Amino acid sequence: MNNNQPKYRLSLPLICLLLPTAFGAQADQQLSFQQVIATAQKNDPWLKGNRHKQKAVVAMSAAAGSLPDPKMSINLLNLPTDGFAFNQEAMTQFKVGIAQVIPRGDTLALKSKRLKIKSEAFPFQRQNRQDKVAVTVGQLWLDVYRVQQTIALIEKDRALFLQLVDVADASYSSAVGKTRQQDIIRAQLELTRLDDRLTKLEQQKEAYQGKLSQWLISSVNTNNMAVVNVTAKKLPQLDLLAKNLFTDNEHQQANQLVPYFNQHPAILALDKKIAATKTGINLAKQKYQPQWGVNAAYSYRADKPNGDNRADFMSVGVTFDLPLFTENRQDKEVSAAISQTEAVKTEKLLLLRKFIGAFNSGKGRLLRLRDRQALYQKTLLPQMHEQAEASLNAYTNDDGDFAEVVRARIAVLNAEIEQLNLNVEQQKINLTLNYLFAGTLNRNSATASADLLGE
Repeated sequence: MNNNQPKYRLSLPLICLLLPTAFGAQADQQLSFQQVIATAQKNDPWLKGNRHKQKAVVAMSAAAGSLPDPKMSINLLNLPTDGFAFNQEAMTQFKVGIAQVIPRGDTLALKSKRLKIKSEAFPFQRQNRQDKVAVTVGQLWLDVYRVQQTIALIEKDRALFLQLVDVADASYSSAVGKTRQQDIIRAQLELTRLDDRLTKLEQQKEAYQGKLSQWLISSVNTNNMAVVNVTAKKLPQLDLLAKNLFTDNEHQQANQLVPYFNQHPAILALDKKIAATKTGINLAKQKYQPQWGVNAAYSYRADKPNGDNRADFMSVGVTFDLPLFTENRQDKEVSAAISQTEAVKTEKLLLLRKFIGAFNSGKGRLLRLRDRQALYQKTLLPQMHEQAEASLNAYTNDDGDFAEVVRARIAVLNAEIEQLNLNVEQQKINLTLNYLFAGTLNRNSATASADLLGE
């Protein structure tokens, strides 16, 4: 691996804030690793929808804490049917009343609190979404890089095979060396195979470019539907977060990992969901308390037919229910609220187990991959180059087989491509592992950008 390549410490949750401003996705535009991720996060319509959902829940929280509207009543009472005269009978009244229901206990405050806690989960959901987008888009960019660099390696070796064809053809034509006609055919066959590999790689590149372009389409300018041609020239070196956990191949105990994962945005969002459901338990317990209501009414009576005055009436009352039969309703509602809380706790436990498993798997793959990288860099590739050089020298001195020269060159090419795949795979694993430790970053730090990029 090239130690002179720029190093980046990927801050997945803050990538859209800490990296340069996102660029519009245009056809034939060259976008770097950082620009692609920033653009994808900026153009992600899911984030906008999530913000609207949060606004809706916040508005509902304010509404839930308000008393229900009072009820007005207007009545004409005891109107005689033998003449429909309002002043005929003393019992005839024009009554106006108002009634107000008072919810049970702290129901209003708890409803508002539950929705407010629920709304606090949305920022963590957005952070987690940005982290996932960074992983998905980053891996697609790395796939594009891998394919483009593989094409470059094959095209470089294709030129060498063309030279071999010329050498074999010249040797065969001169009839001086041991070159046979089948050697020329073999060299031409390998050229054809290289062309076929290049065609397949071009198909792969177009597929990855197409997948990548869907993340770069602006949510504002929907007419911009062109496929973006990403030019990936430098492989970013992503530093691992929580490096102290990658010192050996032993699986870390859960109690070592859980403190890190408990700060992950996905886990924090579930914590808010658990807190909201716990509030739901207290809300269900309010059903054991009576619901009160107050009412007041004013009744107007007309004067007597002889002109004598009749007194008007004033009424005030209180109503309340009696929650006596709680076994089949209140008790069950509390039990249901408790079960909902435990279910969300189970979601958190499953996610923590998933993170721990992903970490142990990724760590094992990374350590073994580093061993293979060292083997290719220090031993395998140098030996293959020596073998290819020796085979070519032997052939040019009429002391070797042309088929061995071809096999040696193909082996070198395949080894170089495999080394490229190992280097790209390392960055993809780092990207995935950094997602697990996204919660270790200080998202509010003004200096987080320098920490993130290793500056």
